[in-house]
Amino acid sequence: MTWIETVIIAIVEGLTEFLPVSSTGHMIIAQNLLGLTPDALNETDKAFVHAFTFIIQFGAILSVVCLYWKRFFVFDNTPAPVGSNLFQRLKHRFYFYWLLIVGVIPAIVIGLLAKKSGLLDWLLDSVLVVAIMLVVGGVFMLFCDKLFNKGSDQNKVNEKRAFNIGLYQCISVIPGVSRSMATIVGGMTQGLTRQRAAEFSFFLAVPTMAGATLLDLLDLLKEDASWATTHNITMLILGCVVAFIVALLAMKWFVAFLTKYGFKAFGYYRIIVGGIILVMLLTGHSLAMVD
Repeated sequence: MTWIETVIIAIVEGLTEFLPVSSTGHMIIAQNLLGLTPDALNETDKAFVHAFTFIIQFGAILSVVCLYWKRFFVFDNTPAPVGSNLFQRLKHRFYFYWLLIVGVIPAIVIGLLAKKSGLLDWLLDSVLVVAIMLVVGGVFMLFCDKLFNKGSDQNKVNEKRAFNIGLYQCISVIPGVSRSMATIVGGMTQGLTRQRAAEFSFFLAVPTMAGATLLDLLDLLKEDASWATTHNITMLILGCVVAFIVALLAMKWFVAFLTKYGFKAFGYYRIIVGGIILVMLLTGHSLAMVD
């Protein structure tokens, strides 16, 4: 990968990680447009591009920790209920982290199964899957505000809601679905407001993507470390930095936009983009800008 390709893909990741349009799907589209397709790469480069797709997402989600640092580093100092045992006292003090643990459990199970089976790698190679899911998800988003917009400010994230949102997150193993969309809609089905659902979606991204990044790094190092050239490591660092900066700006805008306008605009966008790609694929055209 060149530095221009790295910056373009990282910008795409930063812009789309927290928008309900599928960051992984958009990176797959961007890779195809840039000619970084599986057929055009050797095995080492193919493994690196796959890992790059996940690793720079970790750069983007670090923006959550930066923007919401008080939620991550300020703990509950109120007294625990009388008679609480050690586990209950720890859970009370670190309740925010406890909710993230509960919420990420489904993704750990489903993600490992998808990775071990090879399903995840197959999905990451399929731009057709991305296009179909963009359209399907877009149609759904045209109506989801009316279906689930009954949230109340009185409803907060508890263990049951966190786990259920985590189940919705598992759907996003399919590129094009959007982890952000799945978890926000999941939160809305649990009675959360759009803003509260979006914020918990951001928080849940941190352990989810941190785990995915760690697994990909371990796999890369275990299978073949020949990818770890100075150039590739530099590209990873550059991608993470660019994704972090762009995501920080996009996330602040997204919360305000979603709270005020809902999902419909994103639904139309998904349908248009997915529709264009489907037409191109079905008429035998390549997405690559340079064949």
